[in-house]
Amino acid sequence: MRNMNDKKDSIKKVIKKGASISLCAVLAGGLAAGTFEGVNRVTGWNQGTTVEAAVNRDDGLTLMKSEKSDSAGKGSLDVSEIAAEAMPSVVSITTKSIQEVQDYFGMFGYGGYAPQEREVEGSGSGIIIGKNDDELLIATNYHVVEGAETLTVNFVDNESYEGTVKGFDEGRDLAVVSVKLDDIDNDTLDSISIATIGSSDDLVVGEQVVAIGNALGYGQSVTTGIVSAKNRRMDSSSNSFSSGDSDSNKRGVNLIQTDAAINPGNSGGALLNMNGEVVGINSAKLASTEVEGMGYAIAISDVSDILENLMNQEPREKLDDSEHGVLGIKGSTVSNEAIQVYGIPEGVFVSEVTKGGAAEDAGMKQNSVIVEFDGRSISSIDQLVELLKYYEPGEEVDVTLEVPDGSSYKEETITVKLDKNTAVETKKSSKTEDTRGNEENEDQDSEEDPEDFGSILKDWDNSMENSGYQRGYFFQNW
Repeated sequence: MRNMNDKKDSIKKVIKKGASISLCAVLAGGLAAGTFEGVNRVTGWNQGTTVEAAVNRDDGLTLMKSEKSDSAGKGSLDVSEIAAEAMPSVVSITTKSIQEVQDYFGMFGYGGYAPQEREVEGSGSGIIIGKNDDELLIATNYHVVEGAETLTVNFVDNESYEGTVKGFDEGRDLAVVSVKLDDIDNDTLDSISIATIGSSDDLVVGEQVVAIGNALGYGQSVTTGIVSAKNRRMDSSSNSFSSGDSDSNKRGVNLIQTDAAINPGNSGGALLNMNGEVVGINSAKLASTEVEGMGYAIAISDVSDILENLMNQEPREKLDDSEHGVLGIKGSTVSNEAIQVYGIPEGVFVSEVTKGGAAEDAGMKQNSVIVEFDGRSISSIDQLVELLKYYEPGEEVDVTLEVPDGSSYKEETITVKLDKNTAVETKKSSKTEDTRGNEENEDQDSEEDPEDFGSILKDWDNSMENSGYQRGYFFQNW
């Protein structure tokens, strides 16, 4: 395995990841506490479409889609041929991140909360979907790379290289990882290929499919099964899967259900039809002692445009609180109960629009629901707050809303010119100028602020108790 160059010190991120084996949805990203190490020894490629076949167009990169007339994927290849042809376009991804954990004594209530940090290694998979003049581009799940401080991509020839996240859509659980072409040996470039994208729309229930991925971090493995169902949706708040036919479930990621084994580490890997074309990105499974053979893959036809946008996205740097732009709203995450019972769209409920702020100037109204921000789907207030940290004041961003329209909602897209975050400056200017009592005042602030903030949240909860909304951040500006 190739040694990577020493990285600069980076800010440690605290991540919260877990898994359950009792009647819950298990993301197949394969988070492992340093246990699994990818071996990834796999075979060659024989389809004639190498990585040198750059997929370019005037307005940027595009996915290499199949031109076969047999779009339903009922080809004559057997599983061994599909595996041999597809493995050069599938990679293993290993991540390292910092996780905050409770120490032994703190777990049992001795000495209060005393968190410790430890390095956690995770494993997942990816699919080579294109390249530009400088980078090789790989599609994977967002939960595979979430919180990663370092990211290593292992190719078919068992060589490993450092990768970075080029773009992501947390709401749709998608990310694109890039590897610099200058870092990759010519022998590796000759051994890998760009995947051919098929049509998930043309799949039929009962059709055979093949799944390839880095199961348990042991290296690439192959499983096969059939399409068990189409048009499924995952509800991350309740860890459950359901049909996407109902109006309340039309938003979210369209999933293919399969009985092909999908296990931790398979996330981001390829689900292929019998022509060897990618029809899905393996993402999750339902795990329980009562459940067998219920794996899920993101339907590729539903996210092709999103992947192309991520492939062509310019990386952004996270800005300080005083530097990033804001919308000028108060809002909260729409709860699962509100979605299921009242048919309110998934997203961020706008409880108040700041007078004279960016949102009001763009025409955003109270009681609207933000469902997309700059092309990324929004499912929670945390996600929206995090995204805003990458945008500067004055930038114009398209925001998609679900607006109340009688007894239903209608979609509307507005362009918002982000405001400056004045809340941070106001807070700084309101601090005492008495330097002699500065330390004492800071101590008082630290004791009083949580109480004041708690009373605000209590009032908020009381006012929204019967409205079906879940409390989110309660800042003046987002």
